[in-house]
Amino acid sequence: MAKEDKEAEVAAAEGAGKKKGGLWKWLIIGVAAVAVAGGGFGAYHVFLKKKEEPKQAAARPAIGTLWPMDPFIVNLTDNNGERYLKLVLQLEVSGKECIPELDQLTPKLRDTVLDLLSAKSYNDIIGIGAKQRLRDELIMRINRFLTTGEVHKIYFTELVIQ
Repeated sequence: MAKEDKEAEVAAAEGAGKKKGGLWKWLIIGVAAVAVAGGGFGAYHVFLKKKEEPKQAAARPAIGTLWPMDPFIVNLTDNNGERYLKLVLQLEVSGKECIPELDQLTPKLRDTVLDLLSAKSYNDIIGIGAKQRLRDELIMRINRFLTTGEVHKIYFTELVIQ
């Protein structure tokens, strides 16, 4: 009986070892399966699925209603008036309803733009920041005259300093 007990203990020890090894094997297979599935899911989202654009409630047109102005040519204040500026601009306005008002106010608008431009020097106009400040000043001055709409942006379509 001692021999049988000993054989039973050896068999039990071998069985326990097999179960432990089997557990590790299934654990490794499970981890590998999760990694492969996660990689496939990530690759799908990165490479194959189109990215959805956020939906905007009200899509605004790229450029609204434009109103062109005739060219402006003024002498700049520096160099004893030997430098001049030629500027052509277009106004982006809030809507077509203010076009008749702009047409009626053209002499006043041209006068205020000429006053502002002729008070500028070369350094007041050169550079990106200076041009944006000039746009902002022009918008502020022109909007003072408007009652039916407003100027949102000003586009310089031609700017020459000589």
